[in-house]
Amino acid sequence: MTLPGRHDAAVRLIGAGVLGLALALSAQDFAQARSRLSDRPPLPAMGPSLRKAVAFATTEQPGTIVIRKNEKALYLVTRQGQALRYQISVGRDGFGWTGVVKVGAKTEWPQWRPPREMRARQPELPELVPSGPYNPLGARALYLLRDGHDTLYRIHGTNDPSGVGFDGTSGCFRLTNTDVIDLFKRVPIGTKVVVQ
Repeated sequence: MTLPGRHDAAVRLIGAGVLGLALALSAQDFAQARSRLSDRPPLPAMGPSLRKAVAFATTEQPGTIVIRKNEKALYLVTRQGQALRYQISVGRDGFGWTGVVKVGAKTEWPQWRPPREMRARQPELPELVPSGPYNPLGARALYLLRDGHDTLYRIHGTNDPSGVGFDGTSGCFRLTNTDVIDLFKRVPIGTKVVVQ
């Protein structure tokens, strides 16, 4: 137990000891510690927010996600006649699809297991890409289900902000990490997703 009046003195003594230990590190110790820090992979890029509130005519209920592939836009209906619009990338030629699905699961900093079909097309792909700066799913992923079954398609982020706004995915919908984090917070599991 520290007696009143002695607490500040004890804190100053401990602080001085820590400072003394830090000053006692040799230049070589400091260089080694700095080298270990620089060996760490870079943090994933968040990218700009490409989200804006817009007028949006739809018969879908608030809370529904509407993806318009030809616009490269994902709309989250917020109220009648209004939505949040997010810029996205969509499936390249031969990988586009339409239909109604649901958000079946949500993951923060997901790992990525390339599907069998993708690995057959690209044998150089690993079986698993851990979460982090090299993971193509970025900061968040929403897993899309149809009739209770995984479609293997995702709404996800990207660690490469320049990878948004074109036809370039294998059927998934890609947002900047900043925007997918925002969308992730707004939509619960079970959200209806209409892909047009």
